[in-house]
Amino acid sequence: MQIVIIIIQSFAVFLGVVAALLSILFFIQLHWPAAALWILKLYASALSPLFVLIGLFGIIVGLATSSFFISLMGIYNALIFGIHIFIVTRPPAASSNFETAFGLRWKEKIKYGLKTRFLPKRMVLTLPEVPHARMEQNISFATIPGTSRKLLCDVWQPAENVVQSGLAFIYLHGAGWYILDKDLGTRPLFTHLAAQGHVVIDVAYRLAPETDMMGMVNDVKRAINWMKENAATYGINPDRVVVGGGSSGGHLALMAAYTANNPQFSPQEIEGKDISVRGVISFYGPADLEAMYYHTNQHITTRPAPGKPKKAVPAEMPGSIKKIMGKEYYRLNFDKGIANTGTFAPLLGGHPNECPEIYALFSPVTHVHFNCPPTLLIHGEHDVMAPVKSTRSLYAKLVEKNVQTVMHIIPQADHAFDLQLPKISPSAHNAIFDTERFLAMMV
Repeated sequence: MQIVIIIIQSFAVFLGVVAALLSILFFIQLHWPAAALWILKLYASALSPLFVLIGLFGIIVGLATSSFFISLMGIYNALIFGIHIFIVTRPPAASSNFETAFGLRWKEKIKYGLKTRFLPKRMVLTLPEVPHARMEQNISFATIPGTSRKLLCDVWQPAENVVQSGLAFIYLHGAGWYILDKDLGTRPLFTHLAAQGHVVIDVAYRLAPETDMMGMVNDVKRAINWMKENAATYGINPDRVVVGGGSSGGHLALMAAYTANNPQFSPQEIEGKDISVRGVISFYGPADLEAMYYHTNQHITTRPAPGKPKKAVPAEMPGSIKKIMGKEYYRLNFDKGIANTGTFAPLLGGHPNECPEIYALFSPVTHVHFNCPPTLLIHGEHDVMAPVKSTRSLYAKLVEKNVQTVMHIIPQADHAFDLQLPKISPSAHNAIFDTERFLAMMV
């Protein structure tokens, strides 16, 4: 019996120590490059409900075995992770919430049918089961002029028994402009939105070095144009197209939405066509590229400081990860190397002091005007890659131009927080709560 007690205590101590060490990350603002710690922080946050249970387990074991240390560690973990859940499921600040953007009675504007499959509250244990969406993969939405290069997307349509809302949501994956692909970590979100009657288009735009930043913005506009031209096929209203994305995808969504009538950013083959959108959603998309350059220490990692060597950055995935990923390793472009991911000097033709006008040209904050579409900005306060300060600046400019804008800065959340275990992640649920209501307002 004594051996069993020792084993249980050892197990409780091991789990408690691991949880306690991970909780420290919630109080740290990481600075790039810190890939390993960033990933650990994302999973610690996503698994916070589990760590609360580990804390409760420690309390029970400590009380049952009269171990003050195990009880104390259990109390710490249950309390810290419980507080974290509370913090990352709070609504937007009163100054930037839905009431401020759309009026005190904004909820009354939402069609009742859309509300039936909303998340009931910001903090739920898991995403609810919904009707399976109809998914079509690798549909060609454009061919690059003068080439045989086809651009592909996946289309998610509501189940047959779900009434369509008439809205299409074009989603752009994050990639650091260099890697990754569509259909990565987003299926729970797309399934949830399709159950509300929306059509979701998951776009695979071209990446660097195949194209430059202008080419990427052009690809987004090609996707918008294709969706509008095929509106009848998918049962949507061409005036109810919303574009959005995460990280670099959020940046491209903002660029495309804010430059709809700017011919400089539109491909020639769709010149003169209506590529405006009903709304735009940015999940931690960088609003100011120069600010991101310094926030991610690219002045240290991409050019040596006087008397100092360049700071090392991850150049490739570990062999063990490559083996686990299998074919996904190649589909997501990791075989091309990750050293340049998110770096601007090779993508924009220089550093900010060398071509400041290019950094400004491709920064959404530069293109704010009175006719910008309604905007939802969701950002983690601890974002290691896209500076939250730039999102706040973008919000201030949008409000100044009387653009309906909701901004939700989520404390202790880091970059890509919504893509890690979204079915159970409290912070991901909070982002989905805002997203579904914003899309409903666009209907």
